[in-house]
Amino acid sequence: MSARDGSIDRVPASPDPPPLARVLRDARDALGLSLREVERRTGIRNAHLSQIETGTIARPEMALLWDLSVAYGLDFERLLALAGYEAAGERGRMTVALRALGELTPEEQAEALRFMNELRRRRAT
Repeated sequence: MSARDGSIDRVPASPDPPPLARVLRDARDALGLSLREVERRTGIRNAHLSQIETGTIARPEMALLWDLSVAYGLDFERLLALAGYEAAGERGRMTVALRALGELTPEEQAEALRFMNELRRRRAT
């Protein structure tokens, strides 16, 4: 998404897709998943996934990259870098963090919050 207006950055599809598109397509293929299966697992529309895999959408939303990293077992930070997110904005980081917390059990959420409090305490000293 564009940082200013919330629109999705689109580029014309090329015969040689950008690295992010290749990584995502290769990961899906390696798992033997169809676009429709990924849609069922993540809620991301298969047409949208196709546009990402062809490079038509060059910079998908961070939250979407989070969902795909979980579904495909890929490193989220690597996907962010491939999408061109040098320094993720606070809003984007918060969206991804909340999504990640939502995937944890209540016990894991409590542990994550304790860890965050410990980090905050260290920073204050």
